[in-house]
Amino acid sequence: MGSFIQVVHLVGLLLLSGVVWSSSQSFWDNYQITWGSNNLIVQNQGSQVQISLDSSSGSGFGSKVSYGSGLITVRMKLSPQSYTAGVVTTFYMSSNTYNHDELDWEFLGHTAGQPYTLQTNVFTNGVGGREQRFTLWFDPSAAFHTYQILLNDYQTVFLVDGIPVRVFKNNAKIGVPYITQPLQILASIWDGDSWATDGGLAKINYAYAPFTAQFQNFGISGCQASNGNIQNCYSSQYWWNGPNYRQLSASQQNAYGIIKRHYMNYDYCTDKNRYPVAPPECSTE
Repeated sequence: MGSFIQVVHLVGLLLLSGVVWSSSQSFWDNYQITWGSNNLIVQNQGSQVQISLDSSSGSGFGSKVSYGSGLITVRMKLSPQSYTAGVVTTFYMSSNTYNHDELDWEFLGHTAGQPYTLQTNVFTNGVGGREQRFTLWFDPSAAFHTYQILLNDYQTVFLVDGIPVRVFKNNAKIGVPYITQPLQILASIWDGDSWATDGGLAKINYAYAPFTAQFQNFGISGCQASNGNIQNCYSSQYWWNGPNYRQLSASQQNAYGIIKRHYMNYDYCTDKNRYPVAPPECSTE
């Protein structure tokens, strides 16, 4: 398994080699505190933020504006405690509307001796239920790792250290709604013990609090949506809308297949109890 992990890391480095994003900007340049200010600390002259959860509150932050396309990047390190059951740590994009569009990274807390679970979900026009879950090839609490969302008019790609772990294609032509609303970038930590760990059986234990998550990289490579309209964000002037980003390359497709075979442990597309007939987008994978 060691050599296999090395191959995955090498593929990630190759995929990242052609992409540059800004890491020098301060948190305050593009983000603001959204809730739980007592549990949020801006560190290292704005280059790092720590959010925390204790029995009194969680906390969160969000971008000052919303985006219609881009490559959205953060570096994140999770809480190091041996028991974080019930704790949900998120990095996501949301339209914050009634029929909302949303793209989710959600880390679900773990019990002693068990790894973190990474859950992704996609909401379009208010409809979600598209969960995919992974056990990562590293401990996300041991060091910072890079989490990204590539969003354009062709596809949405979730990447970990440059490796695609999920692809949601624009399948509007077969009747599957796609992202149509401006999305704010958000991050939070909160108590989700009714469902997050072992289906809600493992409960949060505040004796281990505070639970923390640290974030870095606050530069944003994205198109700011204008007056709620994202059509201008599909312009070819933005590099992330170019031909190289409209579908996975051969090397990316290979890496994606490795992740799905070895690290995905739940896929809504194959859950016959929830979906006796798989949703239409599943046939385009």
